[in-house]
Amino acid sequence: MSADNYFITDQNGIYFLTFTVTDWIDIFTRKEYRFEIVDSLNYCIQNKGITVYAWCLMSNHLHLVCKANEGFRLSDIIRDFKKYTSKSVLSLIQEIAESRKEWLLYRFEFAGKFDNRIKKYKFWQDTNHAVLLDDNNKIDQRINYTHENPVRAMIVAEAHHFLYSSARDYTGETGYVKVEVVV
Repeated sequence: MSADNYFITDQNGIYFLTFTVTDWIDIFTRKEYRFEIVDSLNYCIQNKGITVYAWCLMSNHLHLVCKANEGFRLSDIIRDFKKYTSKSVLSLIQEIAESRKEWLLYRFEFAGKFDNRIKKYKFWQDTNHAVLLDDNNKIDQRINYTHENPVRAMIVAEAHHFLYSSARDYTGETGYVKVEVVV
């Protein structure tokens, strides 16, 4: 159950989701962490039954427009994705030359102390901010919102210049995640 009152009511509907890092920590500033998310999304597409229409990985959150294919449940895919990526990114923090290692681990451990479901570290916030997109206008609006995120943050001038987004796929280029382009 989500603490932000946005629930997944249709396990195979198209949703706009936002996964946010605990305390909005800017973790996805290193390519190793970003590619862990990219690889995990591609794994879920190939093996977990998710179709991704749009995505954008910012420094502290991930936006997705996606759905679970028939025979799969979106809630299960989200649970598995968040569980796997939290463990893998936390492992990377300890393996690579991370100047913020102690601080990052302290923040994630501190957040985990207040949740009895957490053994040690809490990487993702519980919420997914799931918004059901039940018509084409809503889908188009959320895809545009997702792609414009790095433009609004003044990281790039044009959405398709941002590498960690499906905006490139919507201009005919091939991005890092295997998305299904909505035409």
